Amino acid sequence: MKEVEDGKAIPELVLDKPLDREKKAVHQLLLTALDGGNPVLSGTTQITITVLDVNDNFPVFDRSTYKISLEENTAKNAFIIKIAATDADEGKNGELEFSFGSRSPSSVLSIFDINHLTGEVHLKGDLDYEKVPSYKIEITAKDKGDPEMESHCRLQVDVIDVNDNTPQIVLTSEPQPVREDAASGTVVALLSARDADTGNNSRVTLRLPRGSPFNLKQSFSNNYALVTSGALDREKVSEYSIEITATDSGSPPLSSKKIIPVRIRDVNDNPPVFTQPSYNVYLKENGVPGSILYSVSAYDEDFGENAKISYSILDSKVQDVSVSSYVYINSDNGSIYSMHSFDYEKLKVFQIQVQAKDQGSPSLSSNATVHVFILDQNDNAPAVIYPSSAVLGSLSHQRMPRSAKAGHLVTKVTAVDADSGHNAWMSYRVAEATDASLFTVSQYTGEVRTKRSVSEQDDSSQRLLIEIKDDGEPVQSSTVTVSILMEDGPHEPILELRQKAAEPSTKTGRITLYLILSLASVSVLSLVTFLILAVKCMKSSRSSGSCCMRRSDCEDYKNPNRNLQIQLNTDGPIKYVEVLGGDMMSQSQSFRSCMSPMSEYSDFTLIKPSSTTDFKEVISVLDASLPDSTWTFESQQVRSNQI
Repeated sequence: MKEVEDGKAIPELVLDKPLDREKKAVHQLLLTALDGGNPVLSGTTQITITVLDVNDNFPVFDRSTYKISLEENTAKNAFIIKIAATDADEGKNGELEFSFGSRSPSSVLSIFDINHLTGEVHLKGDLDYEKVPSYKIEITAKDKGDPEMESHCRLQVDVIDVNDNTPQIVLTSEPQPVREDAASGTVVALLSARDADTGNNSRVTLRLPRGSPFNLKQSFSNNYALVTSGALDREKVSEYSIEITATDSGSPPLSSKKIIPVRIRDVNDNPPVFTQPSYNVYLKENGVPGSILYSVSAYDEDFGENAKISYSILDSKVQDVSVSSYVYINSDNGSIYSMHSFDYEKLKVFQIQVQAKDQGSPSLSSNATVHVFILDQNDNAPAVIYPSSAVLGSLSHQRMPRSAKAGHLVTKVTAVDADSGHNAWMSYRVAEATDASLFTVSQYTGEVRTKRSVSEQDDSSQRLLIEIKDDGEPVQSSTVTVSILMEDGPHEPILELRQKAAEPSTKTGRITLYLILSLASVSVLSLVTFLILAVKCMKSSRSSGSCCMRRSDCEDYKNPNRNLQIQLNTDGPIKYVEVLGGDMMSQSQSFRSCMSPMSEYSDFTLIKPSSTTDFKEVISVLDASLPDSTWTFESQQVRSNQI
């Protein structure tokens, strides 16, 4: 009773002992009030007390430890067991949730699974007796009260072993590279065979594929040595993938395979090999010094330093000069470079011996031949050899009668070109002429002939500028000037020829008179000289097939005819000189002196029985007996080259 103001007392219902809803959830109390009168009066009231639940009870498992056995080949998602637990509380305080313990390893969580509401445990992974023969799993049951209450139990899963393990091959030492010249029986690697099963299931045998240059040699127990059993060649097989098969003695037997890589170490047993034994290089002449000619290439089947190749040029002679003065080679890549420009007219072909050497020990080498062919370029202009300015003067004078008809051969221009092929093909044309309608030149032979008959109105002195062009690219050309004097009397003076050449259009009676007198005297002397030479030629032709002029012939005639003229002609490879007398262009009054084929340096010789007479000597003998005015020549060359 609790006293308040005015001495009144108020009753209070006080909890005398702790309540326990799980034992008694509702309490029915009858409260009686008594006064102090006499008789005592009283009153009663019914009090109902409902005990509210609090989360004061832990979940309770029906067993503290669950045990079960499973074969290791049990299928996934198989049901294992159901865990049961209760909670005396009500509502959320009595709702339970199951889970694996917080300290459960990942090996457990990856293999087993539990339903959080029902407590059912399933297998979600593979069991392996050889790895884990038994699992001890902590399971937690937790209510949803506040605060949460939880309890724990243990699930023990024992794995039953079955023969599900294949033999294993284990390398006890890594395979080392083996030299390709290693002797038979060289140890490559050490290995062992294992089987997690027991009894016959753990007895293992190893085997290699047929034809392998290796063998297995058992040392002790299940330990083996992999050794060589035959010849090795890195260039054929640089690395072996050796497949070893391990088989146990179970029933049915299980087997496994393992591939062991074995690398073969190179030995310098292969020389460098060129891509081809010889090379043909075509090089244009007049190239830039230092330009690349060609790149040779060689390969070596070896490896590493044994395959590194350096190139060099073996010493040899080209025109008595070391080939190293012509070319040099890059030792690293085999590129060959020119040392200077080449001239086809001096050097047409030469050889280079290239050596390729590896850097092995000992080093090996091989050689290849490079044939260098110099290609001709049109770098030489045609050179006029007849009429020759070096012998006859600056202007060539030719004579012809006014009675000449169309097609009359006046002279023949001969030129040579030091180039070859198309570059040496020459054509002739009249570039300038006093009278273009009177003369023509053969395009390919250089013969100068009349187009028509000579008339009285034609000038006595005619000048022709003949151009000789080759067929090269770019075109090279030369020119020669020929002065032609037309005679219509026996004594036309030669002295006035130069004046007529300088002034072809001037005609005076005095010059005509001189020419008539000169031609008459020269014709008589020419006729006498020709008759003597013809007799000698006929005698000489009886004993040989050709008519040759000897030095004695020239010496016997100190006073040759003043109209005598030597003309150089060509017929294929044969060069000849025509000695003309009287009517100089008349073929019936000429004889031919045989000349040797033109040499490389264009030096001409006359053939005689005992010795060779130089062409210049014959000219000098003839020239000594003739006035200076008799021989004149003029030649112009666009580009001259020594031949």
